[in-house]
Amino acid sequence: MQSNVIQQRVPVYSDPGHWVHVSDSPRHVRVFFGGETVADSKRVKLVREAEALPVYYFPKDDVRADLFVPSQHKSRCPVKGEASYWSIRVGKQVAENAVWSYLAPLSEAASLKDHFAFEWNKMDKWMEEEEEIFKHPRDPFKRVDVLPSSRHVRVVIDGVTVADTRRPHLLFETNHPVRYYIPQDDVRMDLLVPSATTSRCPYKGPASYWSVKIDDRLFDDLVWGYMEPIPECPKIKGLLCFWHERGADIYVDDESIPPPKTKWAR
Repeated sequence: MQSNVIQQRVPVYSDPGHWVHVSDSPRHVRVFFGGETVADSKRVKLVREAEALPVYYFPKDDVRADLFVPSQHKSRCPVKGEASYWSIRVGKQVAENAVWSYLAPLSEAASLKDHFAFEWNKMDKWMEEEEEIFKHPRDPFKRVDVLPSSRHVRVVIDGVTVADTRRPHLLFETNHPVRYYIPQDDVRMDLLVPSATTSRCPYKGPASYWSVKIDDRLFDDLVWGYMEPIPECPKIKGLLCFWHERGADIYVDDESIPPPKTKWAR
């Protein structure tokens, strides 16, 4: 997946359930808002933290602090310390509390002093080198592997077999359950109803969704697929996957697989 080498710093552990890891990223990262480049750096720090998405921190010399408006908002992290916030104003456009920094970080996070981070979704666009990135920075310590398989995978919804295949692709993603991607020819497409729902994964690309209609019952957004995945994940193009933890019963080689416990369960 990611081949760039990152100079690692020593991981910081505040307790067994919370850790923070700061590393120097070699990537050229830019952030845009209101038609302006609000951050542009080739020396960002990538912060990985327990139970949190990765975050880029920019040196103060590489951000447009002239566009920042001080805020009264504060937050506190038990490892990094107290964070101060700023809004960004470009003309009439304002992103409230969109920037934060640890002005006096705790010793464990001292390397973040004089660095600024941005609320991802409040910015207009993010770039790594010349490629736009979405959702959050990709974690170089995370893997997404897709393997073709001959396992017999069957998906049953409300007692009806909706998919049955012996040629699935199994997606193995760090800290996530195995996902079974199935060719459309092996799916009861007549039971699928296109949905307006979309999502985006920084590791796989934009996802489309379908609901499943069985008689008078509609199972909303139970199926997803990457019709145009990013180049790093081509093997799942056009295949469909079912939310195991939202009501799809999955059998692999005739064995019922227990639904995983994830944040997406309903």
